[in-house]
Amino acid sequence: MGGVEVEPFSTYFERCTAAQMGKMADIYAPQFVLELGDNFYMKGVSNVDDMRFNATFEAVYTAKSLHIPWYIVAGNHDHLQNVSAQILYSKKSPRWNFPDFYYYKEFSFAESKRRFGIIFIDTVLLCGHSNDDDLLQPKEPEDQRVAEAQWNFIEKQLQTRKTDYLFTAGHYPVYSTATHGPTKCLVDRLLPLLEKYNANGHLCGHDHNLQHIRTRTKTGRSLDFFVSGMANTVDPFALHEKSVPPGSSLFHYGGLFSYGGFMYSEVTALNMTVTFVNGSGKQLYTTVVWPRKM
Repeated sequence: MGGVEVEPFSTYFERCTAAQMGKMADIYAPQFVLELGDNFYMKGVSNVDDMRFNATFEAVYTAKSLHIPWYIVAGNHDHLQNVSAQILYSKKSPRWNFPDFYYYKEFSFAESKRRFGIIFIDTVLLCGHSNDDDLLQPKEPEDQRVAEAQWNFIEKQLQTRKTDYLFTAGHYPVYSTATHGPTKCLVDRLLPLLEKYNANGHLCGHDHNLQHIRTRTKTGRSLDFFVSGMANTVDPFALHEKSVPPGSSLFHYGGLFSYGGFMYSEVTALNMTVTFVNGSGKQLYTTVVWPRKM
């Protein structure tokens, strides 16, 4: 998503990506869509009746197969205005699901009998604002008490959820090889929790490309970090390829002539597959994630 502040309030990349998402959804009939922040460029929305909800979202993702639940978190651009308005919009749109700044959602897949848990987090409240102009790390959370309450929530969810798959999902990356690079706050505090509680990894946006980074814990388990932030604009640069653990970057793509891109995932009885697709419908990369060993 994302769009722009002037007509037509969406980018060419976004429209191409939305069309391909609709075509794939027609074939695979997904259960839900994740929208991981910076939902409305450049400064979010002002109120629940802001015309951007229609112009950048409803009028762009028009395929019938995309009229399914969308699960939302806020990004740094959303926090420049009224995130509460985006939360309230959940009462106006049947497919927009944004119950709070952070929340937990569990999905079940009848055919595979697998349970999939996602801890949706607000990385801006956890780590602070990020300015795209200077590309510096988020300085610190505006309210430390609010941040600590969310950290407590995250740890409790990671500790108690016994799903076959368990990911956190937020706007900022833990690891990224692209322009923004790893988020120190999340490397310092979220990464140890993912390792401690045997989670599968972290899903994010923020950097405008497609990435898969896989690290190993001290016990030899895999942690998977997926960046999918290419649905509105594209950044080809890998400025931080040396800022992630050696050998961990398995895929990085930011083709300027790709018409955008997105990530598609399927969970079966055996495993979870993740596929990156560009805005012209080409499948770029596929990998497998295995269930947690509890």
